[in-house]
Amino acid sequence: MKENQNINPVVFYDGECGFCNISVQFINKHKKQIFYFAALQSEFAKTSLDKHNLKINLDTIYFLKNNKVYDRSSAVLQICLGLKGAYPLLFSLYIVPKFIRDPFYNFVAKRRHKIQSKSCALPSLEERKYFILD
Repeated sequence: MKENQNINPVVFYDGECGFCNISVQFINKHKKQIFYFAALQSEFAKTSLDKHNLKINLDTIYFLKNNKVYDRSSAVLQICLGLKGAYPLLFSLYIVPKFIRDPFYNFVAKRRHKIQSKSCALPSLEERKYFILD
């Protein structure tokens, strides 16, 4: 990805996490809209999240959409809106306050390294254009 100006929406994920890799593959398989992806370890993530005064936490997924950054359970629910099938229905959980939703997210996030893929799938040539590498 050469030009970073109109990249939207972006999923920022831990690039060294097998569970996160599985999640990115899942989003790619079920997406009904374009998603871009950037590892939290990338310079693009650092620059993008710094603009929003956010310090990167590798236990957190961030989702940048329309110049607003969502984190943790809010990011997951926002991503669900862009998926096919019944996944957008999960957005209805947004009515549950974040302070109640996020502990469930944190429970999984703290254990995510135990849920690992034996291998990380490489994106296809078509999918590669949606990965921001720097």
